[in-house]
Amino acid sequence: MEGKQERHQTKPIRCIVKLGGAAITCKNELEKINEESLDIVSTQLRQAMISGPSPSTKGPGMDWSKRHGESEVFCTEDDFGEDAFVDSSRFVVVHGAGSFGHFQASKSGVHKGGLGQPLVKAGFVATRISVTSLNLEIVRALAREGIPSIGMSPFTCGWSTSERNIASADLSMVAKAIDSGFIPGWRLSWMYFTLLGADSFLPPRFCMEMLCLMNYRFGPYVLGVYDRPPVEPNAVLLREIAVHDDGSWDVVKPVLQNMTKVETTVAAHDTTGGMMTKITEAAMIARLGIDVYIVKAATSYSLRALSGELRGNIPDDWFGTVIRFMS
Repeated sequence: MEGKQERHQTKPIRCIVKLGGAAITCKNELEKINEESLDIVSTQLRQAMISGPSPSTKGPGMDWSKRHGESEVFCTEDDFGEDAFVDSSRFVVVHGAGSFGHFQASKSGVHKGGLGQPLVKAGFVATRISVTSLNLEIVRALAREGIPSIGMSPFTCGWSTSERNIASADLSMVAKAIDSGFIPGWRLSWMYFTLLGADSFLPPRFCMEMLCLMNYRFGPYVLGVYDRPPVEPNAVLLREIAVHDDGSWDVVKPVLQNMTKVETTVAAHDTTGGMMTKITEAAMIARLGIDVYIVKAATSYSLRALSGELRGNIPDDWFGTVIRFMS
């Protein structure tokens, strides 16, 4: 009886936040975290999760392990009253790999499959070591903000692929973490996330309202998705994309003349498909009635997206890309 009760009490999710690898790492420097960006994003997540009148109030930290350069680790029981925790029922944090894992996967060909080959098997181990170390640092950053996050991995939760398709996936551990008041810090490839987003990852009981994709690509002035690589002259920020019943999509803001496609590039070491793949897959999620926001991480724009301010018309002073269903 107790097990049945738990299955009906999965807490609703307001937002799944996807931290792009380029938002939280220095993507062109092997295994280097963008600590400033990660700290700001963690603070913004805490502020968005707090429903009370004092979003600036920081709760007690939960990273009690010793960090390099720090001399003391301490906590007191008095710090943890009934109101010590943020509203952890409302968010799931998913993150990309950035400069962690992609190099190892690309070098060994592990993303193509074939674990029977010695190089691929070694690459699988190397990739797991790399991305697991990144996941730990993200969870620690959230914990320092008082967010009760726990690291999770598709591999240890029983997920597998065959020929780049999902062979098996089990969400029971994710649901159990949410039911217990934790925020899953989920290292999930975009391919896994999107394929499951349409079929398995968003069952009605999760009741997700929006997906926020935080990116930090190409430089400090890139705010969302552009009609061409944003390093090129005259690149235009696509502020709103409408998705139709058949899955096709159009740019509705701004109105562009003679644009038949979005031109993008893919880094040589990126094993997940680049920005065009992400737009197409975001459109799959938008068809479910879930607004998708692609926004530069660690900015006022990302905080406003997380806070739910953009559910209606997009304000003129907000810059990013919204992908939403339009029947």
